[in-house]
Amino acid sequence: MKQTSAGWLWRPWFEWVIAVALWVACDAAASPRPNLLVILTDQQRADMLSCAGNRYLHTPGLDRLAARGVRFAHAYCANPVCVPSRFALMTGRMPSCIGLEYNDQITNAVPPALWAQTLGAVFRQAGYETVYGGKVHLPGAAPKGGPESYGFRRLTADEREGLAAACAAFLRQPHDRPFLLVASFINPHDICYLAINAYAAAHGEKEFTVPALATALVLPPELSSAEFFRTVCPPLPANFGIPAGEPPAVRRSDWRPFRGYVQTHWTDEQWRLHRWAYARLTERVDAQIATVLDALRDTKHEQDTVVLFTSDHGDMDASHHLEHKSMPYEEAINVPLILSGPGVTARGRVDRAHLVSTGLDLMPTLCDFAGIAPPAALRGRSLRPLAAGASVTDWRTNLVVENERSRVLRSQRYKYAVYDSGPRRELLVDLKTDPGEMRNLASDPAHQAALASERILLRAWYEAQGGTLPNRYVVAAPGASSQ
Repeated sequence: MKQTSAGWLWRPWFEWVIAVALWVACDAAASPRPNLLVILTDQQRADMLSCAGNRYLHTPGLDRLAARGVRFAHAYCANPVCVPSRFALMTGRMPSCIGLEYNDQITNAVPPALWAQTLGAVFRQAGYETVYGGKVHLPGAAPKGGPESYGFRRLTADEREGLAAACAAFLRQPHDRPFLLVASFINPHDICYLAINAYAAAHGEKEFTVPALATALVLPPELSSAEFFRTVCPPLPANFGIPAGEPPAVRRSDWRPFRGYVQTHWTDEQWRLHRWAYARLTERVDAQIATVLDALRDTKHEQDTVVLFTSDHGDMDASHHLEHKSMPYEEAINVPLILSGPGVTARGRVDRAHLVSTGLDLMPTLCDFAGIAPPAALRGRSLRPLAAGASVTDWRTNLVVENERSRVLRSQRYKYAVYDSGPRRELLVDLKTDPGEMRNLASDPAHQAALASERILLRAWYEAQGGTLPNRYVVAAPGASSQ
């Protein structure tokens, strides 16, 4: 007899019981909130992954994560130095909301009302176990620089192998509620000390002892120096030169003595050694991350844990005759971002279509996966639809990166940066025709319309965020770029 929709009401009682039981079981299977694992490195630029095509290093741990998830190629930090960037990651707000532009402003006050809206506090209030291990480097972090102010219990202060072991042990413990674990590794940040120590040695000052860097500088014993540089040492980057028309203010930001020293004194081989050591330090932290990912797999938590990996900022690594961070160029502001786990169905895909602000988007993304309402003031976007392979037609077409006395607008084609003082204080780069950023087009008559448009878009971005672009970054009149 043909079953009609009305006939469903007359099914035997036991079929009703079975149907309800199945519905409850399916709902229960779908309802548990996932665990969340946030892995941070320090000073790792976006192309420092072998899965990104870099043949001068091998990152099997992160490659494995990318194979299970989505890698976002156009992810940008909120500010290319540690403290401001990490503040954005932990609050979902631009660092300028508390006047934070560079590391020395770590003493800036955080509004009391904001503490209840930090990443750890939001998830703790929602019933998550919130745990933080490794490097903190945040304003107002107390006690003794710990993560407690941001709603976390400290797992360990170790930033290296001890962090990996502590995170693995935490994952192997029984958990009676979902967890949010932040694993914040220090490397490849140790590359900073190569230039710092070179300056110190030349000026009779005390050098820093950095065991990881010393190990990274060890060359393959089976190769002569000539063979090493000919066969395995990374070459100088294609954009090793200083860009034509670069604003002078670029090399006045975070311009500590060692930066000028190495720019003037390092040979090509010394710059290439920097690149070699940077790759080895990246491999070192990848191995530490693999320890955590192995524990996640061994405990079966891969099935119920969303993993988000990123870095606080990048490193110039010889591009434009620069090392370190804090610059408006892609090498310093473009960071790796991988999202993996339940709900990430576009596995093994590289998203090159969407601009992501890690500082703004991290918290909304994690809240979305956990089914938690993010703080109403947040202006970031959840990456969950993109990770599920959905078509999102209203995604942002530009974003802002802040820096010491400058603002950077990254649009789909152009990058625009403006400094608050100095001659030629604007930078305009066409990333489509000049991906290495070797020519400043701000004074090019053929690009004045694009320049005017980027100025307007920068102001509009801040207005859309509910703020205002400070007047010192506003250049209104044509030709004012030479102020």
